Amino acid sequence: MTVDRHLDWPNCHNARDLGGLPTADGGSIRAGALIRTDSLQHLTDEGVAAVRSTGVSRIIDLRSAGEISTFPTSFTNDPITLHIPVQDPADPHDHTTIVGACTEMLDLHPDSFAMALRAITEAPEGPVVVHCYGGKDRTGVLVALALIIAGVPEDEIVADYALTKTRLAAMLAEQLAAEPDESLHPQMIEYRDTRPESLTAILRHLDTTYGGPLPYLEQAGLTPADLSALRARLTE
Repeated sequence: MTVDRHLDWPNCHNARDLGGLPTADGGSIRAGALIRTDSLQHLTDEGVAAVRSTGVSRIIDLRSAGEISTFPTSFTNDPITLHIPVQDPADPHDHTTIVGACTEMLDLHPDSFAMALRAITEAPEGPVVVHCYGGKDRTGVLVALALIIAGVPEDEIVADYALTKTRLAAMLAEQLAAEPDESLHPQMIEYRDTRPESLTAILRHLDTTYGGPLPYLEQAGLTPADLSALRARLTE
């Protein structure tokens, strides 16, 4: 059973340590190895101090260059931050569902996902933080791939993904209340929700299109040695 390991980083709504998630071989993800969160742009001074107190060695920001320039974080220009966008403004955006959005970025940017996973492996000793804006889609897919490599069972990965729904529920309610055109609400919910079946469908896309997440990543350039190194980095 997945345990909610929410981190209290003031003005972050969706920060949690993946430590403790079980692996299929009886091990687990190391506490402090990998942290997922929403954007760090709204952190208070106390929140910035909370992040630094973890001993974070690397922050991987998956947002676009435009997002970063418009909404910089306290860590944007810090040497510990790597900017690895997994989408491009020129992408066709031929989708109407969150599953379509995520499978599109996987299909179009496998090299970026491989680069981000390698960046986790090669980070200096200490926690690695991964974030995008909401910490749900781009972050959710990258974290799912990392956990698959580490050997975490799919049901645990999907359950962790679904925790985001609870964490962002209040924010979604505020956004819906602020939009008077209720005809737009279903689309807003679609692109802000983290239903378990959404991640399941994304993973099935990797199965049917590439033969699975690991073959997808190997086609993207990750070697068996890369996969083993990331597994060793994340597990105990």
